[in-house]
Amino acid sequence: MVMVRTWIEPVVATAQLSFSFYDNCLLMVVKGYYSQANSTTEDEVQKSISNFYIIYNLLYKLIPLLSAYIVTTLGDKYNMKITLCLPLTGYLVASLVFLFLILWDWHIEVMFGAAAFIGLTGGLTAYWTGVVVWSALASSESQRSIRLIANECVYGLAGLVGSLISGHIFINMETGNHQGVVLVIFSIIGNAICLLYVIIVLKIPNSEQSNIETAELYTIERTVIPESQEEPVDIGHSDNNNLIDDQPNGPLQANPSNPEVEKMLSKVLIFLLFTSASLYNSSVNGAEDVLSFFVLSKPLNWGPVEVGYGYSAGYMIFFTSFLGVTILSRWLSDRSMIIIGMFSFSAGILTMAFVSQTYMYFIARAAMLFSLIPVPTIRSVLSKRVQESSYGKFFVVLQIILTVMGVIASTAFIEIYQVTFHWFSGFSFIVIFFVVVISFIPLSIAFCTEKIWKGNTKDELQFSDQT
Repeated sequence: MVMVRTWIEPVVATAQLSFSFYDNCLLMVVKGYYSQANSTTEDEVQKSISNFYIIYNLLYKLIPLLSAYIVTTLGDKYNMKITLCLPLTGYLVASLVFLFLILWDWHIEVMFGAAAFIGLTGGLTAYWTGVVVWSALASSESQRSIRLIANECVYGLAGLVGSLISGHIFINMETGNHQGVVLVIFSIIGNAICLLYVIIVLKIPNSEQSNIETAELYTIERTVIPESQEEPVDIGHSDNNNLIDDQPNGPLQANPSNPEVEKMLSKVLIFLLFTSASLYNSSVNGAEDVLSFFVLSKPLNWGPVEVGYGYSAGYMIFFTSFLGVTILSRWLSDRSMIIIGMFSFSAGILTMAFVSQTYMYFIARAAMLFSLIPVPTIRSVLSKRVQESSYGKFFVVLQIILTVMGVIASTAFIEIYQVTFHWFSGFSFIVIFFVVVISFIPLSIAFCTEKIWKGNTKDELQFSDQT
């Protein structure tokens, strides 16, 4: 029972269900507001919606950059629950503001204040950092990759359910002449339940128990293979994970005669891998932001129900990516999984550029089925190189960098969409495709550098054995 109380998954599922209600309702309310205010042309409505979300996303994603670091530092120093409770409180207050806006017909710009308040309490940056840290402490190193991608899967499935039903709730359940009230109330209830669950039920995991397995395996290995007889270890921690070692000092053992060179190489490989992941993550986030506007205008012109189905297709990718990691990782290396994920997204986003019918949209989404594999895999590998006491600070810095690049890329992609949607609505997706192609460059350099180094190390070892 105690172990069950350390599970973060119920919070992830309920919170994401609430977030999806909030996000889907906000999109439809914003569309309705500007459709009434700018009833002249569809182009003006579309431009007003995209301008609103540019400002909203800047407030929502940039303000947490400072506050999230403070929140996670407090969580590391005092209580891990702070990292979860403060962001959830922000979402709860923002949902209440949204409810009042609908009931009392406030100006839609009031939601900028709600976005700012979410940011001041840490926002999604602090919240998801707390989830990652919690899962890392509650799992052994051998199971950490599965545990982290499992959180992504729960997140996606909850979003899938929320998106499927949110459109129907928005249309069929309304209070007076106010559409969306019931949907926002459900969001408020979900956020309140999450907050109470974290405070009352959730128990901070004991990392010592989760790491017993790793400690025992390491002890056996050191006993059976003396330090002087250990086989040299390459940059990868195993045959299936060739880029980065699980053990913090692993890379230093590949070439005992040049430990500084090996250490520098390890840092370079990590930098290249992270650069690639940052570019890729920016492309994925930017594509999702542009898709929110793309489906509302020609050639699709979706309503609330179709928008919900579209969001659900996007969230389904979390589940398929989880299956991909769980099944394919038995035979494929980490780098192979990263490449598969990037190719999956590339194929899907290029197809999306030429979508003209609803069925084509879902074909493009189907092509993206493994597109969420790369970033969680990198997080898992990096978590094994950091002291547990520094998890909060490390992961929030990682998340902040990803967020900054994501905001810059998203704003740029939306601006490109605004300029080009009237003559080719899919042009921004082609730009995103080329950014993904660029993200392959540092990844390829990392792979080639590693392969060359491994070859040189093996040659040196063979020469040493002969002499």
